[in-house]
Amino acid sequence: MLYQQVSALIEGETDRVAIMANVVAAIHETMGFFWTGFYRVVQQPEKSELLLGPFQGPVACMHIGYGRGVCGTAWKEGKTIVVSDVEQFPGHIACSSLSRSEIVVPLFDAQGTVVAVLDIDSKELNTFDDTDREGLEKILTLL
Repeated sequence: MLYQQVSALIEGETDRVAIMANVVAAIHETMGFFWTGFYRVVQQPEKSELLLGPFQGPVACMHIGYGRGVCGTAWKEGKTIVVSDVEQFPGHIACSSLSRSEIVVPLFDAQGTVVAVLDIDSKELNTFDDTDREGLEKILTLL
């Protein structure tokens, strides 16, 4: 149902930030996660990084380097990463000590390049599984 809701919500909209904002709000409100948001890939001459985008939840880290933490690793590897216990993930970036598990899903452009990642955190261990991965990956194909 969330897929259908998001599809209807963003139909006809072309502004990426507006789309990301409403997608995050729909996921966050429907599922009740601790933190839900996008980090956008920003290409700069000296370095590329993930920059905080639209989100719902407490304040967050604003910059994440390529290959750093769960988000940077999902960007680098170009695949969804499910972490059942963030304390067991090497190099985890703790934006909040309340975060216990996490899923990060890359968003690709038409050429297959990662342009953003969807990051969702839970206060509980083992919150995310393959069903979440498949559902969120499907939702991101709408973007």
